[in-house]
Amino acid sequence: MDDSVAYFAKTNFRNKERMFGIQKKDRRQHMYVIGQTGTGKSTFLKNIALQDIRSGHGICIVDPHGEFVEEVLEMIPSERIRDVIYFNPADSNNPVGFNVLEVPEQTTNTDYRTIAASGLMGIFTKIWANVWSSRMEYILNNAVLALLEMPGATLLGIQRILIDKEYRKEVLSHVKNDQVRAFWTQEYDLWEPRFRNEAIAAIQNKVGQFLSSPLIRNIVGQPKTSLNLYDAMNQEKIILVNVSKGRIGEDNSQLLGAMIITKIQLAAMERVQIPEDDRKDFYLYVDEFQNFATDSFASILSEARKYRLNIIIAHQYIGQLVTETSTKVRDAVFGNVGTMVTFRVGATDAEFLEKEFAPEVTIQDLVGLPNHNIFLKLMINNVRCAPFSATTLPPLAIDTEERTAEKIIEYSRKTYARNKDEVETEIRALSKIIDAIPQSKSHKPISPVRSDHAPARPVIVPRREPPKQHESYSSSHVKKEKEDVPVPQPTKPVEPKKVLSLASLLPKKEEKNDATDIRKEYTSRKEEKKPERKKRPAGMTDLREALHRALQKKNSPVRENTQTSSSKETKQEVRGERLEPGQSVKL
Repeated sequence: MDDSVAYFAKTNFRNKERMFGIQKKDRRQHMYVIGQTGTGKSTFLKNIALQDIRSGHGICIVDPHGEFVEEVLEMIPSERIRDVIYFNPADSNNPVGFNVLEVPEQTTNTDYRTIAASGLMGIFTKIWANVWSSRMEYILNNAVLALLEMPGATLLGIQRILIDKEYRKEVLSHVKNDQVRAFWTQEYDLWEPRFRNEAIAAIQNKVGQFLSSPLIRNIVGQPKTSLNLYDAMNQEKIILVNVSKGRIGEDNSQLLGAMIITKIQLAAMERVQIPEDDRKDFYLYVDEFQNFATDSFASILSEARKYRLNIIIAHQYIGQLVTETSTKVRDAVFGNVGTMVTFRVGATDAEFLEKEFAPEVTIQDLVGLPNHNIFLKLMINNVRCAPFSATTLPPLAIDTEERTAEKIIEYSRKTYARNKDEVETEIRALSKIIDAIPQSKSHKPISPVRSDHAPARPVIVPRREPPKQHESYSSSHVKKEKEDVPVPQPTKPVEPKKVLSLASLLPKKEEKNDATDIRKEYTSRKEEKKPERKKRPAGMTDLREALHRALQKKNSPVRENTQTSSSKETKQEVRGERLEPGQSVKL
């Protein structure tokens, strides 16, 4: 088998199966693999990686699940055991130092710090998208740029530079960037304490959650990095990064994995010092790379080729590369990748990929692919060929010694890791922020109280005696009362209120035992209530008297008129009319 070719599939051409692969020079154009879960992507990647290892090439595998790395670990040839760097954050008793803010001594890149800060900002933007703001980015970017210029600074210094004025002065004494210095001295220090606390609250919360875990703090808090990625790439080491989500948490996995990839990019750019023909190919495998796909990752795809950093990325569906506000990563992938391999995909992805594989491949072909079958566009001598179908190779069988994985882990611990207690003692001595900021059970940092805003002790006001009864308050007393601190005066105890009844509100009556007295009292009250009747004027008669006189004159010749008059008078009386004095009734 030719070491210059990485074999991964076989094709049936003219009824004859032929195994084929990709040449080393064509791999510098990168490789993109997509397919649903369970279709055979991991086996595809593992076969290529094992061939690279057996050929003596340098590789790095970043795995967010851990299974891919652990399977490769079991199949490392015995002659390459000492070439393996096993980075496993879950091994908490043996932390490997990884200081993302450390600037290599051999660097000649004047933009190294700017690129490193930009990469970190891309990681933070992706992981903390739900709380990210322009103000948060502005403060955090200046904090990272300042710490990158201070020797021995780590991510633990982010919280400290925000709240510790003395530490901030110490950091600024090393800062040569005038713009960064102006931010801290002419802007940040002039903010009102309340506004400043509100501005940095989100940073303290998110960074505090990341650094609150002893497992993570013991890795990123070490001033000296155990992993010299620049030397590892040039010496063709095997770097296995096991950032399993199930063991260290999803956010921690994404942050550490993305930081490793950013540092590999920076190490590759340092190869500018080496003549291009002398640069050794280094292969970076990123499974489920959407977890680490930041905007800065797009620049890696476009620039890594000239530094001989060859990338193989794999994931499940295209929607993982698109955010609500950006398609930059997706555009960078399909704009820079040379070899494209697709397993079975969903209908939405098939509709998008049909444009890449047309006219030979349709949507139905992409959706109906069996497991371990692929369509691909292969780079051959720096030229992309027409799409064709193939079947991937079964897992390669490589003879290895027993307990190879245990030997590798033990050697990697002795060479690159440190004792947990030793690391914690060093971090505690170098970073006062650990003891200054206690963590709650929910891992949310508590904003520390600044020395110039410490709460004052309560003032004890002596109690004044109340004035005596014979003293009267003059104007001087009133003035003095306003000047002194008011003290509540003792009040008299409130007596319970008497219950009132309806009987108590009425006037008391004298007891009357005699029935005659009671009758007299009732009669007198009745007469008092009866209104006094008005006396009639003299000469006025009522209706009864008028009718009586009329009946006495019934023998009068004008009988009918008498009755008529009587009836009129009767009507007048009924209507309430009264006869005037001296007026007689007309009969």
